[in-house]
Amino acid sequence: MKKIYTTLVALMASLSMQAQGWPANYNGVMLQGFYWNSYRASRWSNLEAQADDLAPYFNLVWIPQSANCTSSGRSMGYDDLYWFSNYNSSFGNEAQLRSMIKTFKSKGIGTIADVVINHRNTQTSWTDFPVEKYKGVTYQMYSTDICHNDDGGKTYNWANGQSPKISLSNKYDSGDGWDGMRDLDHYSSNVQTVVKAYLDMLLNDFGYAGFRYDMVKGYAGKFTGIYNTAAKPGFSVGEYWDGNVATVKAWINATKVNEVPTSAAFDFPIRYAVRELIKSNWSNKANDGLISDASYRQYAVTFVENHDTEYRSSTEQQDPIRKDTLAANAYILASCGTPCVFYKHWQAYPTDIKMMINARHIAGITNTSNTTFNVYVGSQCNVLKTEGSNGTLYAVMGTNANNYTSPYGYTEILRGYHYRYLLSNSSNIAWIDLPSGHYDDVQKARLTAVSNKQGAQLVYTTDGTEPTAKSHKAASGTAIDIPMGTTTLKVGLLTGSTVSAIATRTYEISTPEAFTPYNINVYVNVDQVGWKSVNYWAWEDLSGENFTTKGKWPGDAVTATKTIAGKKWYYKTFRIAKCSDMISFVFNTGTGTSQTCNVYDLDKDTYIEITTDKAGNGYYIVKDVTDQISTGVNVLTVDKQKASTIWYDLQGRRYNQRPTLPGVYINGGKKIMIR
Repeated sequence: MKKIYTTLVALMASLSMQAQGWPANYNGVMLQGFYWNSYRASRWSNLEAQADDLAPYFNLVWIPQSANCTSSGRSMGYDDLYWFSNYNSSFGNEAQLRSMIKTFKSKGIGTIADVVINHRNTQTSWTDFPVEKYKGVTYQMYSTDICHNDDGGKTYNWANGQSPKISLSNKYDSGDGWDGMRDLDHYSSNVQTVVKAYLDMLLNDFGYAGFRYDMVKGYAGKFTGIYNTAAKPGFSVGEYWDGNVATVKAWINATKVNEVPTSAAFDFPIRYAVRELIKSNWSNKANDGLISDASYRQYAVTFVENHDTEYRSSTEQQDPIRKDTLAANAYILASCGTPCVFYKHWQAYPTDIKMMINARHIAGITNTSNTTFNVYVGSQCNVLKTEGSNGTLYAVMGTNANNYTSPYGYTEILRGYHYRYLLSNSSNIAWIDLPSGHYDDVQKARLTAVSNKQGAQLVYTTDGTEPTAKSHKAASGTAIDIPMGTTTLKVGLLTGSTVSAIATRTYEISTPEAFTPYNINVYVNVDQVGWKSVNYWAWEDLSGENFTTKGKWPGDAVTATKTIAGKKWYYKTFRIAKCSDMISFVFNTGTGTSQTCNVYDLDKDTYIEITTDKAGNGYYIVKDVTDQISTGVNVLTVDKQKASTIWYDLQGRRYNQRPTLPGVYINGGKKIMIR
């Protein structure tokens, strides 16, 4: 008997060490920290600078695939090339990536890697994958690691026409094919070895918390089970892009190891259900999603929009939800599953989304909470309710949301465009509808008592002290002024002489300072390539503004030079007129026959060397050597320089105290570098 018991204990311990796909009873919320072409907004340094604002609301941030894909332009990461050796991506370099992940971790945020292993890019031919070394081990994929039917047979035809002929795998694709890059044969032991080493590096070297697997329709779900069992990520979610809930469930089941799913999946079915609700003006019953099934809620990552469904441009309209995005977010943030908020929505509606997440946490909602959908369906109104560990939350969506009568024993805590939140009085909390944060003008915070206790009142302080029975009293629904300066508001429920459920918010209110325009110099050295002249072609991505005098290719001939650090530098001055301005460049000889790859988003003095290396398109690769040369930017010495209390970074974000991250900032109308 003892032997059997010991064996069972050992078996349970073994199972507990396996990847569980996604934690049960998880109360976290994820942010998709990018959108299509968000090269500026999703820079590693920009995301890191937002860590303090993100941490109270998001437990996970999913970022783009973070390795280098191309030397000739920008990439969102889905044409992945390097896995181990080159992390200079379109969003920043390796040092910036590691710094962001480390900062996020220190604030309680886990970083989710975008793992693209269905396919892989090659260098100059159809089959030449890069040879990479990591910790003394060489990792390389070969032509025999490419699916036999890659690109519908085009790869095979090309390989068969080479001399000598090039062999592909004899295995056909285990999932959907995708033209453009090489589909990997995951039956290959070499592919599995390389993928496992790659995932281990992401987790245990870079410090990622988990994975978002791209295009998992492209290879059999069992391989995700193999990889997660080896890597043991804390979080795994697959992009199985399908509105049919049965097929998404089937993929989750396919990842099982020892009958346990090793990955969650994005709840595309609930995304489409919400889209259809909006199309009906919230008048219809919602269709089922993963979160509609108690057996799959743990493994459902819900979302409203992502980089593949958003509206990108007039020629790439995709499949966006064009209205009621606030109500759509209210829907998923009040439901079970793990919500994933789209970065554009966070940027557009931070106050509403913060309040929704606060309400979710106060109610104690987790991914396995019980949600009842279609509690009420009426004309332009749809209602759901979720039973959390601390209370029950009703979410009311639709044009007629305000006409819905609150059930007995519930209090409205939040109201916005086409949505309302109602919380059970048994929660016994003091609710503040204004989230903590920085604001540019005086604000009002509405206080609400949610209580089933007879005679409960609200008491509050604005100096950071704990409220007592003698503190200021306020009737439920009272809006109090938040003045200029820093205010710590604490609100509690007073029952008899006892104060409980104290809620705290901290506000920094100030008058916005005007941005001070400034000049930058862009220096170019051509010694390595031996050019006799240099033209600058310059533009601003977001506005489309052209920064050249002629306004047409090949741009302005630049003759001004300076000798710095023993080298000759061509230079030209540009005006940064708005906080959002960042200038991109191509340097050329003026004849159009020799030019560099694009240099993106400069907003400070920069030194560029043109190297002899060329990208696949034949353009010269450049090297930013600014850090090696004194730029003349003021370096702040805190104990010697009296600084204004208001700081701006070069993306226009305001700081009410000296920033802690290295970088260039605007303070008192001057450009200052903090190291």
